[in-house]
Amino acid sequence: MSDAPDPEVVELATKIFDLARQGETEPLAAYVDAGVPANLTNDRGDSLVMLAAYHGHAGTVRALLDRGATPDQANDRGQTPLAGAVFKGEDAVIKVLLEAGADPSAGTPSARDTARMFGKTDLLGLFGAE
Repeated sequence: MSDAPDPEVVELATKIFDLARQGETEPLAAYVDAGVPANLTNDRGDSLVMLAAYHGHAGTVRALLDRGATPDQANDRGQTPLAGAVFKGEDAVIKVLLEAGADPSAGTPSARDTARMFGKTDLLGLFGAE
């Protein structure tokens, strides 16, 4: 028996990650509703939420969170979706993640550290006291 991944599975996974990156909420939600894990990660540990958050798709992030995705799931480099959204200046995504309970102190660098690095004092206020 081969350990090589099934090409059809790889193709489907690639499609699902692309849907998250592109903010294609309805088809992505349909895949998750059909059994694709809401916390599916790619080869770099980026979750569907991370990809949607980093690319500014607040509605897609919300749909994934509503289906059980974890708001603070860090990738292989320790980055969280919230820190990615802070880095990219995606205010709508930041709001959705905070509403879902994302921790501004989670990850390396954390969203709080990222906001400090880029002088985003408005976000530091939004994140509250450490």
